[in-house]
Amino acid sequence: MSTPNGFPQHSRVCLTRSLEGGAVQDLQAKKAGKAAKKEAGGDGAPPKIGTPISETLKLLPEELKANMKIRSITPRPPRKPRLERAASLDEKSWRKWRRFRTSQESLTDPNETSSSNGSLQEASPSPPTRGRASPCSPCCPQDSLHSSPDALEASPGGKSKGGASELGKRASEISSAFGGLLRGKGFAGGKPRLSQIMPARPLPPMELNVASHSLRTANRIDSDCLDYRHYSQHKFGRVSSSLSDSRLQGNGTLYDNCSTDSMKSTFSVLTPIRAKDVRSRSYLEGSLLASGALMGAEELSRYFPDRNMGIFVATWNMQGQKELPVNLDDFLLPTDPDFAQDMYVIGVQEGCPDRREWEIRLQETLGPHYVLLHSAAHGVLYMSVFIRRDLIWFCSEVEYATVTTRIVSQIKTKGALGISFTFFGTSFLFITSHFTSGDSKVNERKLDYNKTIQALTLPKNVPDTNPYRSSSSDVTTRFDEVFWFGDFNFRLNKDRETVDSILSQNPDTDVSKLLVYDQLTSEMSRGSIFKGFQEADIHFRPSYKFDIGKDSYDTTSKQRTPSYTDRVVFRSRYKDDIQALKYSSCPVIKTSDHRPVFALFRVKVRPGRDNIPLAAGLFDRDLYLIGIRRRATRELLKRREQKDQRSSSICSIS
Repeated sequence: MSTPNGFPQHSRVCLTRSLEGGAVQDLQAKKAGKAAKKEAGGDGAPPKIGTPISETLKLLPEELKANMKIRSITPRPPRKPRLERAASLDEKSWRKWRRFRTSQESLTDPNETSSSNGSLQEASPSPPTRGRASPCSPCCPQDSLHSSPDALEASPGGKSKGGASELGKRASEISSAFGGLLRGKGFAGGKPRLSQIMPARPLPPMELNVASHSLRTANRIDSDCLDYRHYSQHKFGRVSSSLSDSRLQGNGTLYDNCSTDSMKSTFSVLTPIRAKDVRSRSYLEGSLLASGALMGAEELSRYFPDRNMGIFVATWNMQGQKELPVNLDDFLLPTDPDFAQDMYVIGVQEGCPDRREWEIRLQETLGPHYVLLHSAAHGVLYMSVFIRRDLIWFCSEVEYATVTTRIVSQIKTKGALGISFTFFGTSFLFITSHFTSGDSKVNERKLDYNKTIQALTLPKNVPDTNPYRSSSSDVTTRFDEVFWFGDFNFRLNKDRETVDSILSQNPDTDVSKLLVYDQLTSEMSRGSIFKGFQEADIHFRPSYKFDIGKDSYDTTSKQRTPSYTDRVVFRSRYKDDIQALKYSSCPVIKTSDHRPVFALFRVKVRPGRDNIPLAAGLFDRDLYLIGIRRRATRELLKRREQKDQRSSSICSIS
């Protein structure tokens, strides 16, 4: 589309004030010549393009001169475009660089430029923008004429093609020269110009990170858990994921690890949950492996990415002592594993008279991260199940049952106590027992075992996870994972002198010669007891019988033979579901003639269904508060004692 004088209309955008200095004067002279020729009616040749306006006016009649004075046009700046848009960062930086470059060239060559610094700054063409066509499209060559609105107004007729062609040549030369200036080329014969300013070294790469420092520091964790993420990657080969992380990262938005962490730490360190996910979840009536189910695969992967949990199982015959150990840290929290376990199950035989005090001591030792899921007792048989407090919601109702093997006794010292529940989709059974004592009563102990597996009525209300592999005559077949621990009272079939000599020869951990005489190992190899059960390798000294408060074995007149009476065995429905990580005793606790024995396991957990009787976060709240209060009080007393000790110290000057 063209204007009445034949110039392209879009050239109005590319106007420069340098063009006004020469081209506008030529247009005015041309217009004056045309008007004079029309009024005079002559065919005189028009004035040259380069003739000044003062000389042109001398050739015109006096009346025309008066009219020209009245109708003279004063050059004015180009009009601003009607529609304005915000310049991008690239355009702003480009314009800033152009102003600096133009001012630099003007300082070096003041005579070669046809305009001042201000004109160059105001009339510099706009830079090309990304994703949009430049105003000077391929249909408009770079050296073509770019006329201004004032120039178009000054020549409304534009009938003379010859003058237009000459004017176009002149404008083309100016445009070409100005375009070369923009491209960094000076006019011919120009003086040397300053070199372009470049950075001394490459700019640092931009970090793709949308998290601010304040958000990063809001997601801090305890100093003793700083390496947990690295440890989990190295140990399990993957990073813990969540239900919402994958969906948030798949919506096409800009994200990285830090941006995701900063989003999590906006309100808390908990994984964010979308409102859509909350609406679709049915926590109480979910189906097997359903999406969003409380016991389903997605929730299981949030807490256990590799679907393995750690379980601590311990047994201890307390010999009915009222005095409890001062510190249970070495028993429950051994220094060998780097991290605490997810579940703690402690069975006690011949427990202390105050069972509640014993449970408070356990809670005080484990601290606020654990809660008492359930505890049960059968006479002096105690069992306590502690679990991490954030896992309490994934447990079913807890059931327990007892079996008495010595009916004549008024005090139930011999028998069995079982606790069962389902965690996610895996059913657990924990049994602690105290079998008949005596060196030669192996058959009685086997009878105690058979009576226990037949009379223990579990499960009750919680459904069996795999009823097709269950047996009504054996309670251990009705659960996925079974742990049986206690004082089984199996002895070493060897005299005291021989056992002492073997222990003196191998004071450390080589006890393989002693296990050759172990009654339980022989009976399990024959399949007469603990069918389908396994036991981890033993690398600790016999746990029975010690002198109380000492490391020496029985020095009384009975001279009982040291034996492995306290044991932990396990079985699983599925192969390799249970892996024993550690099996040892705790020699520092000496308040009983037995040493506590514990084992650490890594157990595979499977997803399940929600429509089972749930515990719904039920735990012993009173015990939790008492244990935490005692823990805090103990710490305050410890600090006070240290402060008093420092204040009471006396400095002596010799």
